[in-house]
Amino acid sequence: MVLRHLMRVLGDDPKDAANLSREDAYRAFRAILEGGESEVLVGAFLTCLRWKGVTVEELGGFADAARGMARIPCQGVPGLVCVCPSHDGHDQYPPLDVAAGIIAAGAGTRVLLISDRCVPPRRGLTASSVLESLGLSMTWDPSEAEDWVAKGGFAAVAVSGLLPALLALRRVRGDVVLRTPLSTVEKLLGPASSAVLIGAQEGPVLGIAVEVIQGLGHPRGIAIQGLDGGVIPSVRRRTRGIEISDAHLVPLTVEPQDFGLDDVREPELPMFGPPEDGYGTADNPQLVKAAGEMTLDVLSGGRGPARKAALLGAALILKASGRSPTLAEGVDSAANALDGGAAGDTLERLRTLLS
Repeated sequence: MVLRHLMRVLGDDPKDAANLSREDAYRAFRAILEGGESEVLVGAFLTCLRWKGVTVEELGGFADAARGMARIPCQGVPGLVCVCPSHDGHDQYPPLDVAAGIIAAGAGTRVLLISDRCVPPRRGLTASSVLESLGLSMTWDPSEAEDWVAKGGFAAVAVSGLLPALLALRRVRGDVVLRTPLSTVEKLLGPASSAVLIGAQEGPVLGIAVEVIQGLGHPRGIAIQGLDGGVIPSVRRRTRGIEISDAHLVPLTVEPQDFGLDDVREPELPMFGPPEDGYGTADNPQLVKAAGEMTLDVLSGGRGPARKAALLGAALILKASGRSPTLAEGVDSAANALDGGAAGDTLERLRTLLS
């Protein structure tokens, strides 16, 4: 049993725990994905990594194993940005990554949004919820995602469609409750030729995430500590990030007031009941409808904090792609695409494509 051996390597004391090599991490995650380890052992292994603290080498090995078993679309597609938010979604803020992605696509960037639906532990709203409300859909077929990107400039694909073995880990994730390295690995399944915009939680994971992206060969990328660990910056305060620029890691700060996009409140979802009763999850039709309406309002020219946050998210996508050298230019391009109708045209093109 691979994990049983590696658990001994990790040890039982966080202060003295050893790190896994990239090769050992690859073997471990390959064994997990192949289904050869018990759920109890998988949960214990992931929890050990959580309290020890995962390293760049370990995440790189996990990503190597996942990519080796996944069907990854859009290999070699020029100008592509993979947008990778938190897959367990949001229960307080709307998933505005769909609006940001469509705006960026309207500004001329190809966007592949990698997400999923009802992922534990939060099981919050994701791109799937918003697209469903807009009369669109997220695909589970990598070939279909590639076709949508080619014809519409935008696609949202389920990570469990790229790597079905992740579905078998849903119960483990729900039982462990804590976020584990799975929450980062599932964001690392974009083609190595693409630029990446990845959401990161607060703390040291920001630097680790961008180093892993760089180590996997992505030419450009941004890791950002957006709302709820997503890719959408705050409109109330500064948001920290790190950018891969000319093979260097460069600190990136999003100050909404610098672009006239600050607000006294964040774009927040309405509350239909306590989250512990399921009202804050993707199973709540009222919440799904509200998230879709907020996104449609942004794409239809509405004003307010949701528009501001979506423009900042779109600017990050455009900067990650290299189309906009600065965030200010990204904001201008995004606003022009939104107010000039290009984002709306992209939405209608996608509706026609998916009808």
